Amino acid sequence: MEITKRLTKFCAELRINELPPEVVDRVKYFALDFVGVAARGSLEDSTKAMYRFVKEMGPTTKGGVIIGTKMRTSYQYAAMANGTSGHSLELDDVTNEASLHPAVAIFPAAFAACEMANKNGKRLIEGVVLGYDVMIRLGKALGPKEHYSRGFHPTGTCGTFGATATVAKILGLSEAQMVDAFGIAGSQAAGSMEFLAQGAWTKRMHPGWAAHNGIIASLLAKKGFKGPSTILEGRDGFLHAYSLNADANKVLEGIGSSFEIMRTSIKPHACCRYMQPPIDGILKIIKENQIKAEEVEKVTLGILKAGFPIIVTPEEIKYNPKSVVDAQFSMPFGAAAAILYGETSLNQFREKIIQSPEMKQMMDRVRCVEDPELEKVFPKQWPATAEVKTKDGRTFSTRIDYPKGDPENPLSWEELIKKFNGLTSSIYSKARREKFIEQIRKIEGIGNLKQWTSVLLRDR
Repeated sequence: MEITKRLTKFCAELRINELPPEVVDRVKYFALDFVGVAARGSLEDSTKAMYRFVKEMGPTTKGGVIIGTKMRTSYQYAAMANGTSGHSLELDDVTNEASLHPAVAIFPAAFAACEMANKNGKRLIEGVVLGYDVMIRLGKALGPKEHYSRGFHPTGTCGTFGATATVAKILGLSEAQMVDAFGIAGSQAAGSMEFLAQGAWTKRMHPGWAAHNGIIASLLAKKGFKGPSTILEGRDGFLHAYSLNADANKVLEGIGSSFEIMRTSIKPHACCRYMQPPIDGILKIIKENQIKAEEVEKVTLGILKAGFPIIVTPEEIKYNPKSVVDAQFSMPFGAAAAILYGETSLNQFREKIIQSPEMKQMMDRVRCVEDPELEKVFPKQWPATAEVKTKDGRTFSTRIDYPKGDPENPLSWEELIKKFNGLTSSIYSKARREKFIEQIRKIEGIGNLKQWTSVLLRDR
């Protein structure tokens, strides 16, 4: 099966007039979410370190915009910086079946490519839709559990191919050049899960690196550099090398009849995707029954098996987080924060709270268990169960099948705008935010995105 060639043929032929209106709308929806998290992410220490690097690599007044700042730099490094800032909060979008974060690899590549080549909003929409499709399809084909078991982070690995599809489409590469670009991307796909061992920052740069690589792969292919035409399906290709049990059929299954961007979720909680459903369950119980934190005796959470090594074990780390990254991947911490504060926003994932005695005491009341019933619908659904026992003997339980933000339980445009404003009010003036929201909802009418992207620069 010529998977690589068939996939690139689809990418080369897709046109915006073939896209249903709801797909075009989702591009705008996720663009708003991405810019919000990337702008707020510009304030993080890990992002500032990245900025120091890209500034030394060549600051310029004419290059790509670094979102939420007053800086520009060369396009590939702008993409890397924006992908890193967008992934630094654990608030970026996510897709269940592939267990990856598409926006933070796709939009940095798309904005940079449009700026670099003076492309319009219609071309951006085409590139973004294809980037989501390629990235997510590859993630589903690898199988999240199998991919994670080999130590890979799918946002970084699959994101490299997604970003390449996006940039190649925006730059107008031929079908043959796209094949080469994919082939080149296959030698760049990277992203290690070892960050979990020490709460390191490397995960945050994975999508930025993927966006950077998508630009490099596409530009090399455009200049005639050759890549293997069987990079996906070949003996030593991506599917075989990055998974022990890949399902190659999932790469092309239903392609063109539906679009993966429609099955992507928004995150309301500032932590790992596996933590979102259990947190929703806890919040539902304590709010509906007006349970105070001091009344809670024990919390038992049913967690998906694939999530255990990411948010539950090893227990000595998950029950004793030392950093923000540790806390964002600690189910006991997320549960305790939900009980103590009634929310799990950025305000809860801070060093002062992580080290507080109250947090430690509440975390010790949380237990996580595997529930075979949950596995029956995974990975299409990411369900969880929550049970809260109070000190006076009451027990409350619930199951969350679709956490808030899933396509089946989505944030409305109004709720998304509220999230955007909450994240960016310290970075953009009210007038700038209103202007951006208005324009992003009409982005297909923008003729030259290089001129438009100045709206992403900080103005306060």
